[in-house]
Amino acid sequence: MMGRVTINQNTGVSSTSVSNIFIDEYLGEANDAQIKIYLYLLRMMSANLPTSVSDLADKFNHTEKDVLRSLRYWEKLGLISLEYDESGLLTSVHMEDVVPHKTIKKRKETSPVQETIMEAPAKIAPIRQISMPASTTPVKPAYTADQLESFQQDVNLSPLLFIAEQYFGRTLNPTEMTTILYIHDELHFSADLIDFLMQYCVDHHKKDFRYMEKVAINWAEMGITTPKQARQQTYKYDESVLDIMKALGMENAPTDKEVSYISRWQGEYSFSMPIIMEACDRTVMSTQRNRLKYCDSILRNWYENNVKTKSDITRLDANFSSNIARERNNKKVSSIDMKNRFNQFQQSTAYDFDELEKQLLDN
Repeated sequence: MMGRVTINQNTGVSSTSVSNIFIDEYLGEANDAQIKIYLYLLRMMSANLPTSVSDLADKFNHTEKDVLRSLRYWEKLGLISLEYDESGLLTSVHMEDVVPHKTIKKRKETSPVQETIMEAPAKIAPIRQISMPASTTPVKPAYTADQLESFQQDVNLSPLLFIAEQYFGRTLNPTEMTTILYIHDELHFSADLIDFLMQYCVDHHKKDFRYMEKVAINWAEMGITTPKQARQQTYKYDESVLDIMKALGMENAPTDKEVSYISRWQGEYSFSMPIIMEACDRTVMSTQRNRLKYCDSILRNWYENNVKTKSDITRLDANFSSNIARERNNKKVSSIDMKNRFNQFQQSTAYDFDELEKQLLDN
């Protein structure tokens, strides 16, 4: 039988302080996600580093909705306070003093703020757009071995297993098959939407089926039923989309129309970020109005001229400059030719008045 142990610190590394009140009164009631989020906020505050909802989601393999739930949980308990801008975007998180449960209700609105640790309004999803009742999510059934075997033999569903194995690079286990069956049967995702879901997770380096399930539940609660809707929603909060918007001098959350432009550049045109950013730079230097349309015209021209790299752009610019110089030269030559013709006409049609007078006298 082991007796009591003493915990000593021998390392000299920097540390993050956690309130004893938090450990004694709050730790036991919070779930894993909420504890992780709160401790990481303390860590970022102590290091004076910024973070964002998307960063927190990536850090702990959560969806952004999971992160926002955790933030609202701690806000409700009074351990943090959240600030939003006029459009409903979360702009900052403030760490409040940790007080015993019995004094929470007595806390004044003027309680001291320790430090702002989150400053990333362009990367935070609007709370009002993703707040959904938890009761709308169907419960995940416990499928039997016979049901899973039937799933594997179903001519309409078995292709999903094959596609999943290609995306995730392994044979699926029963738990992973259960997740796909749940998304199909209970969340009512079409095969195309499940295909897009798996591609989305893999593209974001998330090969965890628990993460895929969370994303699927999030989409279902948002009413997403088609790959197009999912693509539009994911593009809204994609960092590359927000970077493009910022490069064009647009700080607002992207609208569906704005997203459609950017998704075409990245999807249909298959342009890399350096190419798109080059077009953004040229747009900003050229116009203050209708920048998305102007940038689209640049990229459409590059697409039609098979631009793939910046060297292709340089080649296209050189050809354009050469054509302009040629046109100017042709206009100059044409102007000189017209002037010569005019002079010749004047010379050929000039009257010799002495000769005319002589002819008149002879008659």
